[in-house]
Parts: sequence; structure tokens; C-alpha cells
Amino acid sequence: MVSPLLVPEPSAAVKTPEKLVRVSSEVLRLARETGRVRQRYEREARAAKEQKKQADRLAQQLRGRRVVSDVLREDAGAVARAQYRTGGFTATGSPALAEDPLELLELQERDMARRERLGRMLLASEGERRALMADSLSTTASWQALDADAARLRTEKRDLEGRLADARGELNGMAQAAVSSGHCVPVDVGDLQDGQSVADRRAEVSADGWTRPLVSYELTAGFGGSGVHWSGGHTGQDFAAPTGSPVRAVGAGTVISTGCGGPFGISVVVRHAGGWYSHYAHLAAPLAVPGHKVRAGEWIGLSGTTGNSTGPHLHFEIRTTPEFGSAVEPVGWLRKRGVRL
Repeated sequence: MVSPLLVPEPSAAVKTPEKLVRVSSEVLRLARETGRVRQRYEREARAAKEQKKQADRLAQQLRGRRVVSDVLREDAGAVARAQYRTGGFTATGSPALAEDPLELLELQERDMARRERLGRMLLASEGERRALMADSLSTTASWQALDADAARLRTEKRDLEGRLADARGELNGMAQAAVSSGHCVPVDVGDLQDGQSVADRRAEVSADGWTRPLVSYELTAGFGGSGVHWSGGHTGQDFAAPTGSPVRAVGAGTVISTGCGGPFGISVVVRHAGGWYSHYAHLAAPLAVPGHKVRAGEWIGLSGTTGNSTGPHLHFEIRTTPEFGSAVEPVGWLRKRGVRL
């Protein structure tokens, strides 16, 4: 079954409703802003996690250094108490038993060396403890600041995601209403306030001049699959993508038709050199009209879930004619032209 074609009236240009332009622009803007905030949140959350680990390591080292300092301090106290009891001697041996003055001097030197060594160890341990404490305080403060930033961004992300879901729901509703009325008006790309230049809208193009129909996606149902939704087998490759994702022409060509209803919902067919045709179905809105010449990677629609669809995705076909029933396996076809999905 072939979906009806939308062909603009030759006498007058079809004006896109302002609400459709506004909602489409809002979806694009919110999707871009949500993506940026999500990336910042993930960076901050990772950084906070790493700082927390470092703070925990420093706290553990600080506890160990405090134990060492306490032991050394206790040892120094024991030395002082021993000096008080013995009149200044703490080393092994008793000055009362020393018969030779040289032996007495040796006992004094050993005792003095021990006290000096103990003092140096205590000073070094205290220095390391203070340095660890400073690092620990600094790292903990950094972690807490990063954690606070991550919490703020998490809240901002959730708010944007909620607003984006609402905007996508509104766009889906408008697309379904357009299909029901049989009046699928194309949106002029130049009217979309998406904040991107024309160059930014172009995807990476292979040396042979071909590209992917979407930049961000997940491959789902493949060509030739069977199911309740495909009476004669699946005729294309499905790309799961949120409503409002820009759909791109896979190669240079001319838009020859725009569908508005039937199993494919809102759809676009592009004719390419060599007798090939690409078909893009289940759109939320077309961004090109028949007769429009496109480049590889140029926006031609926004993904949606119109027609025979169970969720937002792009149904993509490569055909040998403009009509349904002439599709070939599209993934291998693109691979031969330098595009890997």
C-alpha cells in the first residue's frame, strides 16, 4: 500500500502554521540544550566521584599518619619519664655500673642519639600529618563543590528532560492530527530557530558522497524481518530515535514526493543518481517539498511515530523505483558506498 502524496499547490505556497514551527523549534532547542546539560552533568558527576575517592584515600592515610604520630609522641613521653627517674639516662645500661669514664660517655651519646632520632621522626611525622590534613581538606572541599554542581545540573537536566518530553508529545500530537486531516504541511528549515548554521546540519559524508540518515540512533528492526506489522516482510531498516530528531538525506538528489498518511505516515522520497531512491517514513514533519534539490546530510524531516508505528523511529528504505515494493537491503547498500551504521 502506497501512502498518498503531498504535492504543493502550484498557484500558491503552502504556509506552515506558526505553532508547528514553534513546537518543532522548541523540540530542537530543548534536545540540544538537554544534551549539553546531560554531558556537563556526567562530567561533573564523574569528577565528583573521583574526588570523593581521592578524599577517602587521603582520609585513610591521615588516620594512619595520626597513629604513627601518637606512637612517636607516646614514645617521647616514655623517654621523658625515664629521664626523670634515672637522672637523664634512658639507654640500655646503668651509669651506676659504668666503671670506665669512656663507657659512661658512650652511654650518654647513645641516649642523646636516641632522643635526637626520636625528635626528628616526630617532627617529620607531624609535617607529613599537616600536609595530609591540608590535602584532605582541599580535596574534600573540591569534592563537595563538584557534588553540589552535579546536584544542580541533575535538577536542571530533569527539568529540561520533562519539558522536552512535553514538547515531543505536542509535536507527535500535531503530526497525528495532520495525518488524520490529510494536510501535512512541510516546515521550512530556515524558519526553525535551532541555533545551528547550515554547515552544522550536514553529517559526515563518505568519499562517495553518502551519509547516515540520522546522527544519533539505535538500529532496531532490519530488512526482511517478519512480524504482525509487516504483511510481506520488513522492507527497510529501522532507526530508533526520539521524536524531532533531524532526518538527513543520505545522498544528493531531488525530493520527488512527500507522503501524508497510510502505513508510512508522513514520509519523504528522494531520487538519486543511478536510478536509486531513498525513502524516509514515520516522520513528525517534512522539511522539504517535491522538487527541492538536497545535498548529502541535508535535513529533510523530523523523526516521529506517524503511520504504522509502535514508537518514535525512522523507517528507511533504498528502492529501485519510487514505489513501494522495490526496496533492497539498505545497510549493505550504504556500506558499499562508504557508510557504516
